[in-house]
Amino acid sequence: MDWREVIGFIGGFLTTMGMIPQVWRLFRMKSAHEISISFSLLLNTGIAFWLIYGILHGRIALILWNGIALILGLAMFYAKMKWGR
Repeated sequence: MDWREVIGFIGGFLTTMGMIPQVWRLFRMKSAHEISISFSLLLNTGIAFWLIYGILHGRIALILWNGIALILGLAMFYAKMKWGR
């Protein structure tokens, strides 16, 4: 693995892990009023496109971290639908 791939893994790790405190808070507080529906939809759509891009180009870092980010983003969307109206 060359240094450029390592940079991708580190960047993906940091940005994806940055979502965990927000998702954790949403489920702990059972409140998602502060999350906008348009943010959630745009975020998940963007992540899905990055995941597809990673798959098409065979980029493991993009596939791994965007797959995890999409799961977290969908959890955020679920929380918004359940507790954010």
